[in-house]
Amino acid sequence: MFLHFGRTLRSAAAPVLARALHSGSRASSVVPSRLNAECRLTPEEIYAREEKYGAHNYQPLPVALERGEGIYVWDVEGSRYFDFLSAYSAVNQGHCHPEIIAALSAQASKLTLTSRAFYNNVLGAYEEYITGLFGYDKVLPVNTGVEGGETACKLARRWAYDVKGVPKNKARIIFANGNFWGRTMAAISSSTDPSSYEGFGPFMPGFDLVPFNDAPALEKALQDPNVAAFMVEPIQGEAGVLVPDQGYLTKIRELCTKYNVLWIADEVQTGLARTGRRLAVDHEEVRPDVVILGKALSGGVYPVSAVLCDDEIMLTIKPGEHGSTFGGNPVACQVAVAALRVLEEEKLAENSQRMGELLQTELRKLPRDIVTTVRGKGLLNAVVIKETEDYNAWKVCLRLRDNGLLAKPTHGDIIRLAPPLTIKEDEMLECIDIVQRTILSF
Repeated sequence: MFLHFGRTLRSAAAPVLARALHSGSRASSVVPSRLNAECRLTPEEIYAREEKYGAHNYQPLPVALERGEGIYVWDVEGSRYFDFLSAYSAVNQGHCHPEIIAALSAQASKLTLTSRAFYNNVLGAYEEYITGLFGYDKVLPVNTGVEGGETACKLARRWAYDVKGVPKNKARIIFANGNFWGRTMAAISSSTDPSSYEGFGPFMPGFDLVPFNDAPALEKALQDPNVAAFMVEPIQGEAGVLVPDQGYLTKIRELCTKYNVLWIADEVQTGLARTGRRLAVDHEEVRPDVVILGKALSGGVYPVSAVLCDDEIMLTIKPGEHGSTFGGNPVACQVAVAALRVLEEEKLAENSQRMGELLQTELRKLPRDIVTTVRGKGLLNAVVIKETEDYNAWKVCLRLRDNGLLAKPTHGDIIRLAPPLTIKEDEMLECIDIVQRTILSF
């Protein structure tokens, strides 16, 4: 059954705010926080304000959210939605999980930031916990997924020079076609997506590409003695939830060992129970040399990321050679420990596996003349929409929104479906009904 909710009446004060925001006058002394307290903006006014004052580097789905709890979010008019994006898998534990929020609040009231110029009483406990959980000697704490990727690339290059013996400035890093790990200069230098790299050159040297899910092509590239590392997502998320053949990850491990090359697993989106295992590489029981974590490492309440590896790699970087003002701050450490404990104690990997199987089974019943492909693992899934003049993935997502479920297209014809891992069976069945009815309405 479709969800339907009434609209909140527009405040009489809203036109005043709209005029203030759109007047273009710099003489206005509008104080947004005070005005927001005095009146409620309509969604259209919220969209217009961002359009006027914000950079145009995103194209959000038109819905203005103000609250979240568990698997639900509410917009400014009070309408409730199932969240089937989870902030690109950052909210695996559900919105505003009480244990994570409690950890955030407790630490924020005592000490927020010391920088790494000094020790604090929290960082070591976090480092001990996360390295023990994932089985690596060391962790380097940073803030964002792309910062984790940059850190991993620096570690790989330094290891190549100090340990492997690659000549100075000759180290190469291999990436897979279709990869996505952010939009810094290094990240777009490895991209095959023109929307990421076009108009931003020149690019980072020493980066090479091979086809994803192609072990023979990888082996050929690894034969270059100057290759330091192969960095790859176990499942390519932004590319459309592309799942490699069974055995591909095992083959990566074998080849990287054979040619003395580091395997960097980008688990920023696929890790932390999203695919039905603690890490996506656990589906084949293989161990990368370097693991990058982010997104759900904080449950979506704070920017936290991490790079895990053993001493031989991590200790090649000495004091002063890499750092981050906010990396490893006390709030981040407490939040990360709480987020990881929630994943373990609530057995969210196991629930992701069960609910993912249910979702995939039911989605595969949709007619193939509309949904051509269903793919994924756990609760990282995608449906491929057969585009026509009447509908495409964007239009389907707009109608899903109208029916109470939020999802987002990627690459035009693909809709990613990734709810919080706390979703229960009855809730999943209700969501499946919404998705099926919405798609069939086309």
